[in-house]
Amino acid sequence: MPHEARAVVALKKGAPVEVLPILVPDPGPGEVLVSVQACGVCHTDLHYRDGAIGDAFPYLLGHEAAGVVEAVGPDVAEPAPGDYVVLAWRAPCGSCRSCRRGRPWYCFDSRNAAQPMTLLDGTPLTPALGIGAFAEKTLVAAGQAVKIDPAARPEAAGLIGCGVMAGYGAAVHTGGVGSGDTVAVIGCGGVGNAAIAGASIAGARRVIAIDLDDGKLDAAERFGATDTVNSRGTDPVEAVRSLTGGHGADVVIDAVGRPETYRQGFYMRDLAGTLVQVGVPDPEMKIELPLIDLFGRGGALKSSWYGDCLPRRDFPVLIDLFLRGKLDLERFVSETVTLDDLEAAFAKMRRGEVLRSVVSL
Repeated sequence: MPHEARAVVALKKGAPVEVLPILVPDPGPGEVLVSVQACGVCHTDLHYRDGAIGDAFPYLLGHEAAGVVEAVGPDVAEPAPGDYVVLAWRAPCGSCRSCRRGRPWYCFDSRNAAQPMTLLDGTPLTPALGIGAFAEKTLVAAGQAVKIDPAARPEAAGLIGCGVMAGYGAAVHTGGVGSGDTVAVIGCGGVGNAAIAGASIAGARRVIAIDLDDGKLDAAERFGATDTVNSRGTDPVEAVRSLTGGHGADVVIDAVGRPETYRQGFYMRDLAGTLVQVGVPDPEMKIELPLIDLFGRGGALKSSWYGDCLPRRDFPVLIDLFLRGKLDLERFVSETVTLDDLEAAFAKMRRGEVLRSVVSL
């Protein structure tokens, strides 16, 4: 029997979101029903609302969430009812060509719930990133619900479901930051600061934070930045070279995703250095670089999809780091709000006033 729940829905492109009653089915084979306790407000949700990701309206927003499994469908061995979980938007299938080659973090057929959630009139909803967690309850594939230590409160724990994992993984997994490396991070929002924290935990000897806002740079120092550069009045490429003996950084992470920042990141690398793009660009953006520079500078240009993570492997690790005091998830939480406050939270995010607003249910 379907469950009625309040949820945040984007009915049409660019229109303010609405809090509406929805119907969430009982879980079928391979599915789990989750009672959502908290969900972070991510830029991706705003992109969905604004039609920048697709036009499959209406969208059920929210994807960075923690909660408790309420029920499971047939043949689901894990998780179990009562388990405390963080939701992942990637759940490797285990059988696509990438999974078979031992690269499940690139899974090309990630699992989602098969049944749709709907408005009361039966209109199917498209869940953001296959989750839809700005809701009292949501339905996901079993592989998307990752059991974690219940000692971590949901407002902090849920953030590893997207932004923190993306940034941390961009440094540790995609960028391969190791002991003694020099790292530059462009953009000190939630993802950038998670990359800074990840680089610091991985043993980088110098972590340079770059942003236009002094307040964000102050916050970056608390996440582990050893140096800060305000690029509003300073050439960040020259600043990074100056801080690295004239060479450039071993690993540069672009957490903004604009042509200007990508170009800066490309040139602030050391020879044979690595550039990781984790900031999501607008589909219309283009980048042009001299081919001789692509050849002559060498190294690697990488895109980081979800921090190249395996949720069932990595989520518990990040929670352990948090509970041991090594990864301060609480510091990412700027405020807690209700479902009815989402438009105001979007506005604060646009203005750069918060690292993360978190909806508490």
